[in-house]
Amino acid sequence: MTDDTTGKDGETPLEPFPVHRPESPFPPLYESLPPPPEDPPSDWIETADAHDLPTRDNALTALGRFAFPPAPPLDDEGVAARDRRWTSRAIFTIAAFLMVFNAVSPLNWSRQQAPGWVQGTVEQLSEVWVAQLAVFGVDMPRQGLREMWTAARDARFIGQAPVRDTGSTPG
Repeated sequence: MTDDTTGKDGETPLEPFPVHRPESPFPPLYESLPPPPEDPPSDWIETADAHDLPTRDNALTALGRFAFPPAPPLDDEGVAARDRRWTSRAIFTIAAFLMVFNAVSPLNWSRQQAPGWVQGTVEQLSEVWVAQLAVFGVDMPRQGLREMWTAARDARFIGQAPVRDTGSTPG
């Protein structure tokens, strides 16, 4: 077995690497395509600029600009007031969403507190609120998620001991 890794001059040949070949086995694409058709004659004026052409607004748009002119830009106080209005609306919307779709949370919170006037009032109000919303079925998505979570938590492998009750309040 011979190992001929050196060339004639004692150098290692670069044979496994690609070698530059000046001629390509593929002909250039432009030689095989027909020439493009000539542009048809046009009445386009090379020196014309489309932005120089007169434009006419719709009559309704012109009337709207006349009747309701654009407001001046807001100053810093106006921007701050707009931001406060947006934030207030967002907080109110989120609070309303949570009061409807997560109404049982104040009830669970009140059950975990020490007995007192505030705890009793919150618990009674929450029980009534939860009962009223249950009539409309608003609590069903939350109950479904809680049941899925409980089933996943209680799942065990074959031969594994069952889950012992943690004693948490039922949702």
